[in-house]
Amino acid sequence: MSTGKQARPKARLPRGFRDRGPEEIAAERRMLETIRAVYESYGFEPLETPAFEYTDALGKFLPDLERPNEGVFSLTDDDGQWLSLRYDLTAPLARFVAQNFQSLPKPFRRYQVGQVWRNEKPGPGRYREFTQFDADTVGSSSPAADAELLMMACDALEALGLKRGEYVLKMNSRRLLDAVLQSASITDLQRGTVLRAVDKFDRLGEAGVRALLGEGRKDESGDFTKGAGLNEHQITLVMELLTASADRYETMTAVEDLRDMRNILAANGYGEDRVQIDTSIIRGLEYYTGPVFEAQLQFPVTNEAGETVVFGSVAGGGRYDDLVARFSGQPVPATGISIGVSRLLTAVRHRSEAALSPLVIVLSLDDIGRSFAMARELRQAGLRAEAYVGTKKFGDQLKYADKRSAALAVIEGADERAAGKITLKD
Repeated sequence: MSTGKQARPKARLPRGFRDRGPEEIAAERRMLETIRAVYESYGFEPLETPAFEYTDALGKFLPDLERPNEGVFSLTDDDGQWLSLRYDLTAPLARFVAQNFQSLPKPFRRYQVGQVWRNEKPGPGRYREFTQFDADTVGSSSPAADAELLMMACDALEALGLKRGEYVLKMNSRRLLDAVLQSASITDLQRGTVLRAVDKFDRLGEAGVRALLGEGRKDESGDFTKGAGLNEHQITLVMELLTASADRYETMTAVEDLRDMRNILAANGYGEDRVQIDTSIIRGLEYYTGPVFEAQLQFPVTNEAGETVVFGSVAGGGRYDDLVARFSGQPVPATGISIGVSRLLTAVRHRSEAALSPLVIVLSLDDIGRSFAMARELRQAGLRAEAYVGTKKFGDQLKYADKRSAALAVIEGADERAAGKITLKD
């Protein structure tokens, strides 16, 4: 027999999501302001799009079109249409450009920062909700547009405090991979699985990718990921692309755009110490049509326990000339790069200490109105200040100031007020 007593919900976070405190938020805010300043110095302007898009507008972005809830977080609208939280910021841009094409300048240059969501298996440093900062040029097929994004990414990383030698931008051409896949007779059905497999080369290494190109791979947790089912000859052709020197493909027409980009970059002082051709850079999404690029850190990254972790790219992008055509039927050349803000912040958090200005807390034993007045005067002087509004016990007030890591506690009781003085405690 039910007692009618309702069970209390358990306070818990969904897997792959996390809470963030003031120090991390302040550090991220400062990082975003730095990136924004660099992007705007290049003439890029901001754009905002909603978190939800119609699922069919995401198109190739979905891992499985037959199951719209796989890979993305989706729901049905009151009219029965599927809506999905954006998987990245490129799909909304393609929809926006198609919807507003006639009124936009050509090329259209925009940046956008925002959260994105992926319904994927979470892991160390891999969350289902994270922040990206994108910059895209739509309406130019020139390699100069791709090269400019790489120059801008280098400038942004250096503005964030990274020195040359601590990062590298690597570029490749999707056309080169397409040529290899065609020569290996890899089917359209296998293509998506192959792309996702080779995109993990930096994390899983040669053995891990070989397994994913073949029958599949079991990870450390025991979960099995089904492979692409390639035969040994096909696997060898793909792995040769990932492991060979870029010089091997130097004369192929598939890398002509990379040669043009390299010349533009070199002419502007961005040499191989900052940007390199690397045939192992693939990018896992299917919509790329030409150059692809990634930013990788060249120093060890540690977790909260001080352990060195395998860290993927902190930025990536490429050319996607067919994406807007999904809506309009007309080819519109486009290229873009995305900085993974959440991941980059994790990697450089030790360089972003003391993000918040010092806090001053005003404590009063008997006059909260006076505390508010004093805190207001401190704020007017440019300080970060708050008046304590908790219990009147003085010991509790001091404990509060200590827990808040206040730089100073300003104390005024009856004795101080009578003497026209205050007490400062650090």
